Amino acid sequence: MEPTRGPALCFRGVTLRLGPGGPPVLDRVDWEVGPRERWVVLGPNGSGKTSLIRIAGAWLHPTGGTVEVLGHRLGRTDVRELRARIGLASGGLEALFSPDVTAHEVVLSGLHAALETWWHPYSDEDRLRAGRLLEQGGCGHLADRRFATGSDGERKRVQIARTLITEPELLLLDEPAAGLDLGAREALVERLGRLAADPAAPPTVLVTHHVEEIPHGFTHALLLNGGRVCAAGPLAEALTSGTLSDAFGLPVTLEERDGRRTARGR
Repeated sequence: MEPTRGPALCFRGVTLRLGPGGPPVLDRVDWEVGPRERWVVLGPNGSGKTSLIRIAGAWLHPTGGTVEVLGHRLGRTDVRELRARIGLASGGLEALFSPDVTAHEVVLSGLHAALETWWHPYSDEDRLRAGRLLEQGGCGHLADRRFATGSDGERKRVQIARTLITEPELLLLDEPAAGLDLGAREALVERLGRLAADPAAPPTVLVTHHVEEIPHGFTHALLLNGGRVCAAGPLAEALTSGTLSDAFGLPVTLEERDGRRTARGR
């Protein structure tokens, strides 16, 4: 596949229905992620965030509209090759790993978007790179431990290391801070902030419920409610007290301090 020179993601009128006659999970979504943009996707439970990420990661096809991922139209391209160019971290993916795989094997398997390392050959350099990424993520000590025995925060950091091993052209992070305590969440947000500040890092999409989890360096926001777009665009314009109130269906006050945000009902 040729590398893309245009938008990393382009959704046009995207609709998703999971069953005949059912309500749309996504409803006529228009969305574009540019080459150097870092997006946060916010919305309440059931607003379509995870379905959006599954489509962006080429794991799910829409029932209406068109989707281009890294310049390739879904439905007209080999998604197995496409997935190998995308770094994806999600709770759903985490649950698919065998309980016996080590953290090092989880990272290494990302080279082929696989779940086990015995399916593909790996070079000594591949193995060294996996180790370096674990070290950079502050979890080098976990390399030979079973992935399943790590804490929530440790497993999240291992998954992020996995997303980076292919030098992906698109990074998708589906609620990476879910279930973390305060210390683990802040360590993860700091790590994502450093990644966002790296000009060599790929365009990134972060899904979360909480504005407190938006790292420094993120540039754009997409807000969803009921599968529809409430707001989309540069962070300062798309993420306001008003747009949050619309998305979550209650009056919300958004406050910013030192580049981090908090939200509370009023």
